[in-house]
Amino acid sequence: MHSSKPSVSISFFFLGIAVCFLIVVIIVFVLLRFFKAELLLKMRQYNDSTQGGNYLSSDLHAITLFDFQTLKKATNGFNEKNKLGSGGFGPVYQGVLDDGRVIAVKQLSVGKSKQGEPQFLAEVKMITNIQHKNLVRLIGCCSEGSQRLLVYEYMENKSLDSIIYGDNETVLSWSTRFQIIIGVARGLQYLHEDSHSRIIHRDIKASNILLDGKFQPKIGDFGLAKFFPEDQAYLSTTVAGTLGYTAPEYAIRGELSEKADIYSYGVLVLEIISCRKNTDLALPSEQQYLPEYAWRLYKKSKLIDLVDEKLKTDGNFTETDVLHVCHIALLCLQPEPNLRPAMSEVVGMLVSKTEPTNIFEKPAFLNRRSSPINSGASSENIIASEHPSSPSLSISVLQNDPANAPPPSDHCET
Repeated sequence: MHSSKPSVSISFFFLGIAVCFLIVVIIVFVLLRFFKAELLLKMRQYNDSTQGGNYLSSDLHAITLFDFQTLKKATNGFNEKNKLGSGGFGPVYQGVLDDGRVIAVKQLSVGKSKQGEPQFLAEVKMITNIQHKNLVRLIGCCSEGSQRLLVYEYMENKSLDSIIYGDNETVLSWSTRFQIIIGVARGLQYLHEDSHSRIIHRDIKASNILLDGKFQPKIGDFGLAKFFPEDQAYLSTTVAGTLGYTAPEYAIRGELSEKADIYSYGVLVLEIISCRKNTDLALPSEQQYLPEYAWRLYKKSKLIDLVDEKLKTDGNFTETDVLHVCHIALLCLQPEPNLRPAMSEVVGMLVSKTEPTNIFEKPAFLNRRSSPINSGASSENIIASEHPSSPSLSISVLQNDPANAPPPSDHCET
């Protein structure tokens, strides 16, 4: 009889542990449901406050909700050594989760002002609605207190700008550059034409093109992206994006359509081919603004001079192929939106190597007149200017004669 008492005590002890463990599991489950419900509520409120109908994603359950301490540990306390770069709304860090997965953590600048909250909600809502091999994949997010973080798949070769700008030892072959050019085009075609919701990215640029281990491109940073009603030709909206890539009709009149992305794509293609920024004031005046320089060379039948000198040593380089892509880029830079091709047409021309049949008009570009949105030295981004149009910015069209062109120092600066 006495020997049975210790076994009963041990049984109660283990039963107590099991009950406590069960209670902890239930609490954790409830908290996760609460945080997800809170995030859903915020997204519904954000969705109600934006135009374009109800596009709230039903796929929020497909992403992981991380707690802040997990991401802080993964990035070694958001150590500067782990910093991959900075976007328009905050820095991006490399991290490693406890299970060994390498991630990229985007830390949005929210703070007490809550200015980054719309970008956080917009990006979560947007990225959970779309899946494509040329769009970056969202793994999860964190919404804890004032912390707003987005967790993405890690891209081994980082962003395109880190390779094509400046003195970089990595030289991209023509086949790799073409792979990036057509991959970005396919990603945009999906956003504009093939996804169940029509989406305009609004910030296509080299730093938002991420490259995996095989240099396959993926479009990232959907903080400025906008759902677009199917029955409208364009939206009148506040201007956001990056100077040098912004379509004139959008920057001046606030008229946003998918053709704004196509203009940005044209600028990006010229950057990939020439391996330089769209604006470089250190260059001779006639070369400072890339679309202008490309047009001048085209009119002189010297467009091949635009090509990166390192590319010309590539054994796979053929002048005909590169000029073909340059012509498509110029078509994307046409001054009137209706003259620019749809992204499906761009992909078709790239794949079939069909030359554009349209006669090129002179590209439009932006003059800079000490605009408040241009004067900030710390950032090239235009973030929701107060009015769709600005009297200090005007559209200019390049003249055939270089002597008649506006001074390059007046161009939009990045």
